[in-house]
Amino acid sequence: MHLWQILLLIFIPVVVLLGVWLFLIAPRARKKEMRPFLRAYAHRGLWNAEVPENSLAAFARAAEAGYAIELDVQLSGDGTVMVFHDYTLTRMCGEEVRLSELTCAELATKRLKGSEEHIPTLAEVLALVDGRVPLLIELKGESTNTALCAPLMELLDTYSGPYVVESFNPMLLRWFKKNRPQVLRGLLSTDLIQQKHTGSRLLNFALSALLLTFLARPAFHAWDGHYPRRLALRVGLKLFGAASFVFTMQKKEDYIYFLEKGHYPIFDSFIPD
Repeated sequence: MHLWQILLLIFIPVVVLLGVWLFLIAPRARKKEMRPFLRAYAHRGLWNAEVPENSLAAFARAAEAGYAIELDVQLSGDGTVMVFHDYTLTRMCGEEVRLSELTCAELATKRLKGSEEHIPTLAEVLALVDGRVPLLIELKGESTNTALCAPLMELLDTYSGPYVVESFNPMLLRWFKKNRPQVLRGLLSTDLIQQKHTGSRLLNFALSALLLTFLARPAFHAWDGHYPRRLALRVGLKLFGAASFVFTMQKKEDYIYFLEKGHYPIFDSFIPD
């Protein structure tokens, strides 16, 4: 066998593998549509020791100060879209129960961090914000179940304010890709391997390496600022031109550092100038 034949046998599989990898990790940049959303976002509203996260008071403070808002949504037991980050009420309400096991009426009686603030519905938040600032809506989901998406979209279809959606779960974003392709969507990611995250190691690797990006073809990446060197992330941002959001900035110097490099911070624990 000639040398050129040997080189060809090596070169062709490498090119094929590279093409498959690029197909799997490629976002779909929508630069013109993303421009109104390229700004910093108050993580779960503008909260502090007295005003709990993901509360109507935190969202009111952010909107009144002109800060765009990041928030989390998931379904109650009776199918209402609630604004709450954790899957259980343990941290925020002191009760060992999953949010999905309680009805909207039951959740309305729960108080956040001992305050007078209750767990809000998304409908309440949309009425409060009323289009004053953009919303970055994180879809919570631990499985391939996409039941959250349709009721969420019913609410957003009647909302005239600016919003985009994001999720760690590419299956939830895939629902939007198929059913509401005009809605701007973003893939959240971190390095689950370095974090030693529980669950399937194969799935954790695929999510960390962004190998399921093809399911969603996101317009933007929202990524953990502790892990900036993942190759697929850098290729998605630089080569494919996806918009870039970085979480969660809790120091002013980090906020400024990423903002100057064109990565839009999701921040808490301080108020930027």
